Amino acid sequence: MTLSASARRLCWLLVSLCLTSSLAGCGWRLQGTTKLSSVMATTYVDTKDRYTDFHRALRESLQASGARLTNNEDEATAVVKIIKDVSGQRVLTVSGRNTPEEYEVFYSIEYSVNGRTEELIAPEKLELTRDYSYDETAVLAKQKEQAVLREALARDLAGQVVRRLAAL
Repeated sequence: MTLSASARRLCWLLVSLCLTSSLAGCGWRLQGTTKLSSVMATTYVDTKDRYTDFHRALRESLQASGARLTNNEDEATAVVKIIKDVSGQRVLTVSGRNTPEEYEVFYSIEYSVNGRTEELIAPEKLELTRDYSYDETAVLAKQKEQAVLREALARDLAGQVVRRLAAL
């Protein structure tokens, strides 16, 4: 017994409807942007270095979440102050020949948030780390891997900050 084309479409429609309903019922949702409160409607990002991976990722995340970024601190409803923005790497393990075998990439930030009249978030420190193995025969590839990891850490930190801001 074979099903007609319209019967197959109806079956697929019912299966899709059941899957969609079960996913919606369990609380699943697409990971996306976080909507910010009205306090963060017009945001000024105060930093000493505007060319870091974290600063760039934070600005992109804020804009994706609906904040309007301004270059004038006086017209901002909130000021995100980046107090510290440091990244680097540390040696984790060395071989018997005393050469590095594994590195740890870290990204550390400290930030605070002020509204027009009060402090919304006191200075908070965040640090993320990732490690990678080192191969002295592939130096350029490992340098690229370190840069990619540092950018990923900056994006993750920016996401954490924006989720914290969404809770205001």
